Amino acid sequence: MSTDKKIESSQASEQALEHRKFRDDEFWKELPGWASVPHDEFADHKWQNKNAIRKVEQVEKVLGSRVSKETMDDIYAGQKITPMNIRITPYIFALINWDDPLNDPLRKQFLPMGSQFLPDHPYYREDSLSEDVDSPVPMLTHRYPDKVLFLPTTICPVYCSYCTRSRIIGGSTESVEKSSYGASQKKWDDVFEYLKMNPEIEDVVISGGDSFMLTAKQIKYIGENLLMIPNIRRIRYATKGIAIFPMKILTDDDWVQAISEVHKLGRSMNKQVVIHTHFSSPKEITTWSQKAMDRLYSEGIIVRNQAVLQEGVNNTVEDMVLLTRQVSYMNVQPYYVYMHDMVPGCEHFRTTLKEGVELEKAVRGITAGFHTPTFVCDLPGGGGKRHVASYEYYDQENGISVWTAPYVKPGQHFTYFDPIHKLSPEAQKRWSDKGTVETMIKEAVKKAGY
Repeated sequence: MSTDKKIESSQASEQALEHRKFRDDEFWKELPGWASVPHDEFADHKWQNKNAIRKVEQVEKVLGSRVSKETMDDIYAGQKITPMNIRITPYIFALINWDDPLNDPLRKQFLPMGSQFLPDHPYYREDSLSEDVDSPVPMLTHRYPDKVLFLPTTICPVYCSYCTRSRIIGGSTESVEKSSYGASQKKWDDVFEYLKMNPEIEDVVISGGDSFMLTAKQIKYIGENLLMIPNIRRIRYATKGIAIFPMKILTDDDWVQAISEVHKLGRSMNKQVVIHTHFSSPKEITTWSQKAMDRLYSEGIIVRNQAVLQEGVNNTVEDMVLLTRQVSYMNVQPYYVYMHDMVPGCEHFRTTLKEGVELEKAVRGITAGFHTPTFVCDLPGGGGKRHVASYEYYDQENGISVWTAPYVKPGQHFTYFDPIHKLSPEAQKRWSDKGTVETMIKEAVKKAGY
């Protein structure tokens, strides 16, 4: 083999193994405010909680000379627009590339800038998925016949700028008034009673908010009560925590023991107890992520991943392939990649449906099928999750897709819309006229057979 061929082969091998390389440096020491924080202190979940970034003033204090006045002005401007408050773990904050914060995928997800925002789509909804509409008792959404979504808290270890539940999560902001809530055992008990009275329900997703913010006692209380209901067969604790706060898994022994005990109780009853987490960018993943997963895997706990497709975060083939391979390597099973929901303050994150379809084509085949995520669109109006290519009709020119959910909402149709700024100038002009828009939607629905 020639020298050139050997070099090409070596480079190809390195690229193929890139997903096994995890960041393992003391990256937080690059920030003036944390330059003297020792490794063991930064690695402690209590320190991470105590030093979470909750105000813009903290951003400026920690970054010092690393941030320009223009960037800080942009961040302050973002707080006047965003529907989400700031809460960022030091782990994630320190992983942001502060030499180019405007384009960094982690900054985009957790620290909004005023310059990034676009006008909301005319058909956005605060409760895009109609979770409140399908709520028979407080804190519970019952849409699928055998599955419910249980929201025991609205508190999270980080507040994601792209949150689909920004109507209730993260507290009130300058632009949005909210009725958030914390843990309430009385309301939880009402949920358990509903589940007992509806024996067709077998599957419970515990989300919120975030399960990471439940105490060890609350993790056990909820898990044990659910497992004792005869018809409940599957429990999923949903948390972004492993992705943005892996230190909790490594140093909060009480919490890990609690979820492990619920898992073991479930196994003794031939019931599933798993965790669903939320890695959306390869930039979130470090050696801490791998160590956290090693601990959960050693406990026998299955972890699956659900990502959200976001412009400038993971909407390239390279990023999505790397993310899929990295989480797989850590024993996290890629499960879903969601099209972004049509919620307020998030138009700059959204991609077209065509992008989602093309990305899934590119990702499918890079690894084993059971480690390939399914790309889905969670339909506005409560139609549930549908495969991105299962629409009834898609007008790519005008960004209008029409869908059905035969078993979830029989006889109904649903519409999802691409972001207007990604359409052609001619299509954008059509969207500026309300009468033309109504006609376009009617034509799309008619072509879909409705």
